[in-house]
Amino acid sequence: MTDEEIIEEYINSISSIKGYSINTVDGYKNDILEFLNFLKTEKMAAGLLKIRNERVCRNYVSYLSNKGFASTSIQRKISSLNSFFNYLLKEEIITDNYFVNVSTPKVPKRLPKTIKDEEIIMMFESCDLNNKLGFRNYCILGCLYGCGLRVSELCNMQIKDIDFIERQIVIHGKGSKDRIVIMYEDLADSLKKYISTFRNEILYNSKDETNRYVFLNKNGTQLTRVGVRKILDKIVSDCGETFHISPHMLRHSFATAMLNNGADMRTVQELLGHENLSTTQIYTHVSFEKIRSSYEIAHPRANKIKEVKKTE
Repeated sequence: MTDEEIIEEYINSISSIKGYSINTVDGYKNDILEFLNFLKTEKMAAGLLKIRNERVCRNYVSYLSNKGFASTSIQRKISSLNSFFNYLLKEEIITDNYFVNVSTPKVPKRLPKTIKDEEIIMMFESCDLNNKLGFRNYCILGCLYGCGLRVSELCNMQIKDIDFIERQIVIHGKGSKDRIVIMYEDLADSLKKYISTFRNEILYNSKDETNRYVFLNKNGTQLTRVGVRKILDKIVSDCGETFHISPHMLRHSFATAMLNNGADMRTVQELLGHENLSTTQIYTHVSFEKIRSSYEIAHPRANKIKEVKKTE
C-alpha cells in the first residue's frame, strides 16, 4: 500500500466509523500530510511505514518549534499523528508507534476569554428586531450565549431539532454525540417567530423549500462558520464598538455566567457537551471580589465577627 492509500483508509475509518466531523477529519488529514511532506523534504524516512526509531518523531517536534508553531498547535499535530499510528498498529500494518512517548512543548494554561455583561447587553440591544436579518442575528446571539453552542452546532441546527413546548433543542455535537440544551423563554419565543416569519422571507431568496436549517445567510442558504463570525463583527460595529468577539467567546461567557450564578459543574458539563469534567473546570475562574463575598457570607467566623461589629 502507498502512503496515500493508507491515509485514505484511515480517513474513511474516522469519518464513517467514529463519526468525526468534516472539520476534524480535515484537520487529521492535513496533520498527517504535513508530516509526510516533512519526511520527504528532510529525507528522514522513505515513507510513513519506513520510520525505524523515535528520533524521527522528536526531530519533527523540533522542526515544528523552529517553524514558529505555537505549543498548542504542536501538541495537536503530534496527537493527530499518535492516533494515526495507533490505528496502523491496531491494523497490524506497523509493529511500533514511535509517537506514543514523544514529548511536546508545555502548553501554558490560559483562561478562556469572555465578554463583559454590559457588552452582551449592548449587542442584544443593537439588533434591529424590525428587520429580518436583524431579528435573525438576535436569535443567533441568543443561541450562542443562551445555550452555549459551538458555531458548527449552530450552523447545523435544523427546525426538527427544536421542541418549543419543552423549550429545548437537540444538538448534534462532536463525534455525533447528541445532547439537549435548554432555551430561556424569550429565546424560544424569538426563535418561533423567526422560523414562522422572517426565515421564510430569507429562504425565498434561494427558493429551496427543502432547506430545513434554522439559520440562513442573506441568500437563503445554510449559514457558515465564517458567516457567523461576520455577523458578530457587524453586531459589534452596530454598537459603535471595536472590541473583538468570536462565537467561542460567547460559549465561554455562557459557561462562566452559569457557574458564577450557582449552576453546578455537572449541569454545565452536560449543557456544553464536554466528555470530561476537567474540560469544564477551566470555567471556574471567578473574580477575587466574588470569592471574598462568598467567603464572608459562608464562613461562620466571618459572619460572627460581622454580627459583633453591628451590635457595638
